[in-house]
Amino acid sequence: MDFFHDLYNAEMTSQPKKRKRAERRLTEQRNAASRNLDRMTAVEIVRVMNREDRKVAMAVGRESAAIARAVDAIVSGIRKGGRLIYVGAGSSGRMGVLDAAECAPTFGTSPKLVQALIAGGRRAITKAVEGAEDSKRNGERDLRAKKPTRNDVVVGIAASGTTPYVVGALKFARRRGARTVAVTSNLRMPVGRLAKIVIAPEVGPEVLTGSTRLKAGTSQKMVLNMLSTAVMARLGHVYENLMIDVVITNEKVADRAVRILAAGSGKSVSAAEHALRAAGHKLRVGLVMLKRGVGAGEAKRLIAGAGGDLRKALEE
Repeated sequence: MDFFHDLYNAEMTSQPKKRKRAERRLTEQRNAASRNLDRMTAVEIVRVMNREDRKVAMAVGRESAAIARAVDAIVSGIRKGGRLIYVGAGSSGRMGVLDAAECAPTFGTSPKLVQALIAGGRRAITKAVEGAEDSKRNGERDLRAKKPTRNDVVVGIAASGTTPYVVGALKFARRRGARTVAVTSNLRMPVGRLAKIVIAPEVGPEVLTGSTRLKAGTSQKMVLNMLSTAVMARLGHVYENLMIDVVITNEKVADRAVRILAAGSGKSVSAAEHALRAAGHKLRVGLVMLKRGVGAGEAKRLIAGAGGDLRKALEE
């Protein structure tokens, strides 16, 4: 009897703490602008959402310095053989999965370089998995399976800043000496206190109270886009503002690759098509061919001699 009495008291004691924490989350507060959402017309709903969405870019902009620090940390880690690993749950986890999935085809990198963990595994990408985000132990377990090292950067994504799955993963990452970054909409929460670098765009209350797939989700998408794109540009997977390492997977991308090569080399589309074929559909090889006036074999040799540094191979 005493056991159940103690258990009840413990639960009742924890409830005010949980409520207090929720009250501090900006993402859980009600938005006065959308209080009568269910009585609005379609155009009124669209307009209020658009007005609220305008605040997101400004909130992300205020985090530019933190985002840049995270980029530098990720670049440094990858140059030493590390990886970028996103960790999240629900909508936040799906943002990480999406960004990780797009890196390999966009930048021609190994799928192992940028990875993502989502609470509940693959099934959680398309369906809500009940209770998946509530376990710190599962976050630790899933990250442990990745065998993180000191050169890896683990980015915990949690709009609430309290997601146990992300908290567990970040704690384990710290114990392993990996670099840690938090992307959250609530600064003074556990996730932010655990990470070395905190990126916290304060987007304010959602149009639909508590639905962090809205403004919070948009801010996460923007931040992750900045992280991965800036990292890959710094690592040399971009030439000027062109996707020079894009993987050609279909006709649309094949046409895009020709236009990229023509734009980067200043040559005609016809010349770009010919060079791309001769280069085995490797854009960076084709670019060196066209700009240095050499064959495919010599272009490959120049790139290898430059340690993969395209600008150096081009003598630019």
